[in-house]
Amino acid sequence: MRNEKEIWNIVDALHEPFVVMSDTIWGMPELNFEEYRSSEEHARRLEAEGFTLHRGIAGIPTALMGEAGSGGPVIAFLGEYDALPGLSQEAGSVEKKTCAETGDNGHGCGHNLLGTGALLAAAAVKKYLEQHNLPGRVRYYGCPAEENGCGKTFMVRAGVFDDVDVALSWHPAPFAAVDAMSSLANQFIDFSFSGRASHAATSPHLGRSALDAIELMNVGVNYMREHMPQAARIHYAMLDGGGVAPNVVQAFAKVRYLIRAPDLQMLKELVARVRKIADGAALMSETQVSASVISGQSNLVDNMPLAKILQANFDRLGPPDFDEADREFARQIGRTFTKEDVATTYHRYGMTPLDPAPPLCDSIVPFECRNFVSGTASTDLGDVSWVVPTIYARGAVFAVGTPGHSWQLVSQGKLPAAHKGMMHVSKALAGTAIDVFENPARLEAIRADHRARVGDGYECPIPADTPVPLPA
Repeated sequence: MRNEKEIWNIVDALHEPFVVMSDTIWGMPELNFEEYRSSEEHARRLEAEGFTLHRGIAGIPTALMGEAGSGGPVIAFLGEYDALPGLSQEAGSVEKKTCAETGDNGHGCGHNLLGTGALLAAAAVKKYLEQHNLPGRVRYYGCPAEENGCGKTFMVRAGVFDDVDVALSWHPAPFAAVDAMSSLANQFIDFSFSGRASHAATSPHLGRSALDAIELMNVGVNYMREHMPQAARIHYAMLDGGGVAPNVVQAFAKVRYLIRAPDLQMLKELVARVRKIADGAALMSETQVSASVISGQSNLVDNMPLAKILQANFDRLGPPDFDEADREFARQIGRTFTKEDVATTYHRYGMTPLDPAPPLCDSIVPFECRNFVSGTASTDLGDVSWVVPTIYARGAVFAVGTPGHSWQLVSQGKLPAAHKGMMHVSKALAGTAIDVFENPARLEAIRADHRARVGDGYECPIPADTPVPLPA
């Protein structure tokens, strides 16, 4: 058996510029497909570490790929760096306090750490392969627009992962764990209704209201909720209500629907039903409706052999090495959490809540807890997992109970505890990659498991003619 600590030592030796990089990206939170500075930080680091750099892959300016090595299998590390709107927050504060330097946005999902930690793992594996003169190629993919932009889905559609043998990624979290690989497939669809304008008082009979059509559609979908699978979700947002003049019958209105289901087949069935309701609303209001798919994501596909390798690496590592200063800050910000926040954190990882809960992760989540987790969120990593055997780690970087997409999460994004958690999960991911590189039999088992799970194969939830929604 290889020296387990060798790859951990390589991560430790490399980590300093990566810590700086994660903090730099935290300080310039950029939204979907606008991550120009963050992408450039990743490009600079890839070149500094000796990777061959490819920019603008899949026709997306902020997507990139770095590769090193030759021969052997291809193992890819996937990173993200996009932020969320309306989550500006001062770092290291236990009170909600806007950060003047970062504007309105904030890294409310910790993607500044996600991309940096994945690249750190890739750099460590590159160095390990070189030191041991091992065949194999290691890649880092910088993937933009995970937050509703579905960047990876567009990248999968473009074929950029077609020759990858294994894909590894992670996500910042309160616990260190192997993800349950359970998520919902989804589609974002815009429904546009066109009617006829008229004076709402003197000639309402001449008008055909597009806004009425949307209201009828929303009522129909709400009635459908009782008659669809419990795990499915449907959300909507008004994009154009037809103007601000109530004395004009609205001639045009647009609504965006986000439809989610546990798998792609169920998603197709649910989308067809929603489309029928939209058609019915148009008939009732004597308007016309058109539907346009904006983006979509597939459900995650698990890989048991790969999951077990990652779990073994976590178990050998043990929990992150947090100190008392880390725990004290976690206790302070934990006072802003509710009991429901803490309980939800435990339930999400299939565990029974502890009272009192530790301020920070102090153990590795047991592998059997995956059996009790049913994911209700969505991720574009799901599409990668349909075409490449994929596994997803959770890295313990935040206080136990930290709500997702919150100011508390942003506040912790550049603390020493976040850096320690990032390095910890980088070691687990790097060790997993090396276990696969050094054992061809494991790779064959991973491939066989993937073939058995995907069945008839992958159908992209984004139509071929849907363009990448790049900013104007």
